[in-house]
Order: sequence, then C-alpha cells, then structure tokens
Amino acid sequence: MKWLPLVTSALLCSRAATTFAAPTAVPATDPPNIVFILADDLGYGDLGCYGQKRIRTPELDRMAREGMRWTQFYAGSTVCAPSRCVLMTGQHTGHCYIRGNARHDLRPQDRTVAEVLRQRGYVTGLIGKWGLGGFDAGTGHPNRKGFDFFFGYLDQVHAHNYYPSFLVRQSETIRLPNEVPNEGRWGQGVATRRLAYSHDLFTQEALAFIERHRNRPFFLYLAYTIPHANNEAGSHGMEVPDLGAYARTDWPEQEKAFAAMVTRLDRDVGRLRAKLQELDLDRRTVLFFSSDNGPHREGGHDPNFFQSSGGLRGIKRDLYEGGIRVPLIVCWPGHVPAGVVCPTLGWFADFLPTAAELAGAPVSHPVDGISLVPTLLGQPGQKERAAPLYWEFYEGTTAQALRLGNYKAVCRPMWGAIELYDLSRDSAEKHDIAQEHPQLVQRLRDLMRQAHEPSPLDWRPRRAVPARR
Repeated sequence: MKWLPLVTSALLCSRAATTFAAPTAVPATDPPNIVFILADDLGYGDLGCYGQKRIRTPELDRMAREGMRWTQFYAGSTVCAPSRCVLMTGQHTGHCYIRGNARHDLRPQDRTVAEVLRQRGYVTGLIGKWGLGGFDAGTGHPNRKGFDFFFGYLDQVHAHNYYPSFLVRQSETIRLPNEVPNEGRWGQGVATRRLAYSHDLFTQEALAFIERHRNRPFFLYLAYTIPHANNEAGSHGMEVPDLGAYARTDWPEQEKAFAAMVTRLDRDVGRLRAKLQELDLDRRTVLFFSSDNGPHREGGHDPNFFQSSGGLRGIKRDLYEGGIRVPLIVCWPGHVPAGVVCPTLGWFADFLPTAAELAGAPVSHPVDGISLVPTLLGQPGQKERAAPLYWEFYEGTTAQALRLGNYKAVCRPMWGAIELYDLSRDSAEKHDIAQEHPQLVQRLRDLMRQAHEPSPLDWRPRRAVPARR
C-alpha cells in the first residue's frame, strides 16, 4: 500500500461506416491531443450555457462561446456503466457487452477507443471512474483495455464515496488519509475523517498527465464523479468540501451542495484549459465535455430545484429526453468554429469513430456511431446516418427507445406498446402520437428488433423478442 499525498449551425448529418481511413481534414502526420471530460449525472439544464440561471458555470459557458455547443446530443444510456461502455466501444446498448449497472469485465474482444488511439501512437490515460471491470485484475482492467495510465475508482459503487479510504493507481491500492467506518466490500461508505477529496485528486492527476506528456500525442479520458451522490449517505449524499458561493443562500443544504459541486467541476475544467494554454497545447488539443446521463434524484437532491432536465421529460433511469439528452461542448481553437450552436444529432457511440478520424487511426471492429469530424470542423460532406439511435435499459421496469430523424419511440417495458413523439414539435414528450401513425410505429418496432442482439449476459428480466405484429 502507498500513501497518496494531497496536492492541491451545423447540418443534420451523418456518415455510417465500420472502418475509417486517415482523415483529410486533419493531417495524419500531426494528430491532435484528445481530451474527453465526463461529468456524472449532470443534467441537460445544469450549465449556464444550456439555460441554468442559478448555478454558476463561467468556465464551461466560456468554453461554449469559444467552441461548439450541441443541443441534440445523447448519452449511451441513462445510467453509468452501460453509458460508459457505449462511449468506450462505439456500440449501442443493443450490441455492446455491458448493458446495465452490474460488475462485469469488458472482454478481450471488446475494443475501446483507447486501444484504437494507442495503435496510432497515442499515450492514453484514464483518470476518475471506470466501472467496466478490472475488479480482480480481470480482462476489463483499464490497463488491459488500452489505457497506459489509470488512477481512480474501478468500481462504480466505490465511486459513490468522495472521501474514500483508497483509490487505485494502475493495479495498486493507494491508501488515503480518509477514514470510512463500516466500509463496504467495494470501498463504499461514509467517511468520518475527510481530508482527501477524490475530485480534487483527479484534477491534480489530470494536470500532471498533461504536463508529463506534453511532447507527444495523448488521449485523456477524465471521468469525474461530480455531481453524483454518495448513495450510502442517504439524504446527505451531496459531499463537497465547502458550499462556496452558495453558503449564504436560503436553499436547502443539499441544493447548496449540489450547486457547489457543479461550480467546482466548472472551476477545474477552467484549470485544465489554462494548463493547455500555458503549455501551448490548446490549439493542438480537441477538448470534449459531456455527461454520462441525465440528472439524479439521490443524496437529498431534487432535480426540479434547478430544473436540471432543462425542460425535458424525465431524469436518470428514464429513456425520455431528460434521462439521455446531455450537454456536449467541443473546443479546438483554430479548427472548431467558435460560438456555434449545433443542432446536429449525435451520441456517445460517435466518439470512437470521431476520435479515430481525428487521429488518423483505422477502426477494424463494427461500431454503431459515425465520425462527426466534418460537423466539428464546420465542413460539408457528412451523409445521413444509416441507422437510428437506439437504447435498452434493464433496471426496474425495462425500456427501449429509438430515435429516427425527428421521431422518438419509447417502449416501457421492452417490446411493449410504443409511445411516439415528434421532437421537432414536442421536445418535452407530452403528446403521444402513436395512434395517429400506425405504419410509422410498425417501422420503428421493426428497427428496434433489428437493433437488438441477444446478450451473453443475463440482463434482467429476460424476455424473448416477439414476432412481427
């Protein structure tokens, strides 16, 4: 064991393919650094640039002004592990291996974006929350899935605790000065001695990673846990060192803490951008910011208090828009045009092919996403998406959703009756128009059937795919 010291308007577009050659827009001899910052349970409406009025997010708002802000971008799922699996593998939850929140390891054949970029000569780092395996040095450990460096939480329940007694560096347990009485098997619990805040350690490690690899292409996946709740702390699960600018508001304590978490996240995104500028790397680095799913109702937080879903229906664990539509801000000075509000349809499955094209790296395995590089660079040439966006969900009541153009189909439970919404007129999904469009409903059901492949894992509850009706 070691002690870790505490230191301080694009077109609606698509291009479908399963392999990608070297890009023409980005010189293959000089690939950019790629940084993907992922928030945890941050809602579509939690940032000022997405309409938030009370939580201060000046750094992300500035990033949106200096880059591209997407308004129709989707997470891979409505909970942590499957959403991250989609982000890493480029396969949606009808195809990917990890489709729910359970302790399973990615397999050797499950190719990640880190493996694709590493083949191109990138040094790769994951800092923060993984949740896709490696619990007993198994096949899903980040170091076995393309990441040269890992620091953080392997287990997503461990990641609930912002003051853990340990974190993991590579495969080594690193002891922290926090004390967690009655600690759970996976490191979960509530600390009574709170000295090392994990989010701050992740920022420290990210800054060091950038400094350390400033002279070669790098990929950094910075998977923060803010503003997820510590579920083991009950109604006091919004753990943050201080309430900052919100201490004197007349809000409930949990909402002060939630806002303080989001502003702390915002501050540290600004610190990373400042480090890239200091090292003269900002024009050589594509920076992505997003969230893994919609806002939560956990730890005493009420997502309605700040209108965290941004006027959309649903929250985390819903496949309505509020559960899966998330912020995406992309900044690359000199390449991504500044101040663009992008209505293009995109989702987590697009990240792997996009990163591969930016790097000039081939992709040899099937993916469900498409490269968004032409849209990011403000160039013409993206073709229509060949397949719709598709989601499956396996907690409590199962669900499916599919988006085709402006139409969104939702099934609760899976393979049940379809609800149909026209998002161009009804982004809040208030008006089910399924009865008015029976032929379209049948087409969307057929597309759902085509998108679903049986899983080798026993996701609950198990139901057969019905015959056409």
